[in-house]
Amino acid sequence: MRKSPLIVLMVAALAACGGTDSTTPQSSGGTQAKTFTLWHYEGADSAMGKAWAESIKKFEASHPGVTVKFEEKGFEQIQKTAGMVLNSDEAPDLMEYNKGNATAGLLSKQGLLTDLTEQATQRGWDKALSASLQTTAKYDERGIMGSGKWFGIPNYAEYVMVYYNKDLFAKHKVEVPTTYEQFTAALDTFVKDGVTPIANAGAEYPAQQIFYLLALSKAQRPWVDSYQLYKGKVDFHGPELTYAANTYADWVKKGYVDKDSAGIKAEDMGVAFMSGKFPIMVSGSWWYGRVQSTVKDFEWGSFLWPGNQMAPGSSGNIWVVPEKAKNKDLAYDFIDITMSKEIQNLLGNSGGLPVAADPAAITDAKSKELVENFNKLSAQDGLAFYPDWPAPGYYDVMVAGVQGLINGTAPGAVLDEIAGPYNENLADIGG
Repeated sequence: MRKSPLIVLMVAALAACGGTDSTTPQSSGGTQAKTFTLWHYEGADSAMGKAWAESIKKFEASHPGVTVKFEEKGFEQIQKTAGMVLNSDEAPDLMEYNKGNATAGLLSKQGLLTDLTEQATQRGWDKALSASLQTTAKYDERGIMGSGKWFGIPNYAEYVMVYYNKDLFAKHKVEVPTTYEQFTAALDTFVKDGVTPIANAGAEYPAQQIFYLLALSKAQRPWVDSYQLYKGKVDFHGPELTYAANTYADWVKKGYVDKDSAGIKAEDMGVAFMSGKFPIMVSGSWWYGRVQSTVKDFEWGSFLWPGNQMAPGSSGNIWVVPEKAKNKDLAYDFIDITMSKEIQNLLGNSGGLPVAADPAAITDAKSKELVENFNKLSAQDGLAFYPDWPAPGYYDVMVAGVQGLINGTAPGAVLDEIAGPYNENLADIGG
């Protein structure tokens, strides 16, 4: 969700959208004054926000006469309005967008994104990105990721992990769990001590990622490929999703997550964890840099969800060039800068997961921990994408479904609720 996600935290006031100030076609080699319009939704204090801010400086220094017009957008804002905006004359020149069938795949199918295949080859992006990271860059004629033409360029990676407050773990005599049984025992300990252990956000992506982690605890790679890539039929009352729905409902009853968290948003969840109110936050690496720079009052760390071979994760969000962008050459040049060693190394040392950094240049201890856990997950073929990716509009379906579990809706009814739109999309693409 980022969604995901994120990632998704700082919503700026709406600004007027626009392309170039000039009235003639532009290229990166011209001298006429131009405005290059860029949208992204990374917080200024996140690893990506810092890296893209430095990229803007590098871009303007190497492109005399070009001014970058950066318009900060919220994740939800872009998620809900991208199709309309990109089909108008107000499309930006370059935009960060969420990867997956339901988002970038849908826009590529609608003809709203520029085919980047030739640029990916000429500029070496196809060599810099591993095969697994290229999955979210390519989409076929149905808008399904993993093959076809390049419609986006990822320049960081991400995964969902367990953030934990070391001081609260020590206070309640809880060890870092290495098995699922130890994890639930730790949650029980906090509840017995009157502490709600997991910060949760039912109104946005975090709650559904916990739901997906529970499903993945019973899943193998073929199930993920069926669910995400339509390589087989998915039984929504099969063991994976049934376990997730029943267990999530049980966790609410046990007090692992707050019964009132259905209306909480991701930003409020993150702030609550960073202020020391919760021992645990289950969310993505997009939070890592912000937690690293914000938390001063307690020690913290992270670990992979215990017992799982797979977790939500993939490449990060992708740069897309709208088909109606007025300065496409400038967009390609900016992407090049974000893929440079200098920017990738900055990303890595700021708490992000770079895709083309020099490993020896990542010197920050916390960042090394982040990279090591990601490498472990990646090495065991553990990147399982995100629960809302398979179908257009499925993000809202998943939010509503998990909110239902928090509010006491029967698990079987929730599974029926999320199965309907998925199967409708499957029928629409000829499945």
